[in-house]
Parts: sequence; C-alpha cells; structure tokens
Amino acid sequence: MKTNHLPFPEITIHYKDKNIEKRPCITKSTEAIDILRSYYKECMQHHEEFWVLYLNTRNQVLGVSCVAKGGIDKMLIDNRIVLQIALKTNATGIIISHNHPTGNNHPSTQDDTITGKLKDACNLLDIRLCDHLIVTEDSYYSYTDEGVL
Repeated sequence: MKTNHLPFPEITIHYKDKNIEKRPCITKSTEAIDILRSYYKECMQHHEEFWVLYLNTRNQVLGVSCVAKGGIDKMLIDNRIVLQIALKTNATGIIISHNHPTGNNHPSTQDDTITGKLKDACNLLDIRLCDHLIVTEDSYYSYTDEGVL
C-alpha cells in the first residue's frame, strides 16, 4: 500500500459490478416506477425525497441513490451530487425522480426548472437524462411519456 506524504489526500475511484447481467433493464417509465416506489414508502405522505436511477448504455440499472431529502413541499437538489455519482459509476443515463406528498402528480415550476438545469448539465457530460418521474401514492407523472423530455 502506498503512503501519501503530500499535504493533500489521494483521490481514488472504485466501482465494480460482478452481476451486471442480472440487473433490470429500463425500457419504459412503468419499469422505473416499479423499482422506485419501494424507496418512497417511508416518506410518501410526509416529506419529499429525490432518488436517481443510474443506467449503463443498455439501460440496465447500475444503482439507485437518494441525493436529497426535503420538507413537505420543497427541497434543494445539487446537480453536482447527481452527476458525481453518475461519473463514479460510469453511468451513461439517469432517471431522476421525486415524490409529491400532497398527492398531486403534476410538475411545479420548480420541478421544470430542476429538470431543465439537470438536462443541460447532463448534456455537457454526454449523460442522457432519460426521464424525470414525479411519484405519488396512487399515480406518477413522466416527463418523457408526456413529451417534455
């Protein structure tokens, strides 16, 4: 093991997936929703959370990560965190999602702004923003299905 004698830390990146062939492949929004719903069980009616599915070139799920938790009707999304994980996992596509505790699945102006900014950031890194899903207890909204993305 190398010892670092410099006044700053060595940065290392490690990601290895031995079971990639067993990963689900996302071809439509319902498949993503089936995976994501379980992550929203504890917060669905209480507070907002923002989860991201990270995909490879074949749209297989590399992993999922909660990148933000907020209040009843808002939260702060840091695009750098979303994309940091994408770069670390060599993701070529992402599906972003968040819940609306109110049960209203329609996007807000803030949702549209977040989607636009993240799409621009993804484009700079050649990462596909495949969808933005707004999840409620009984339904969901897909930016892709609605032709917005």
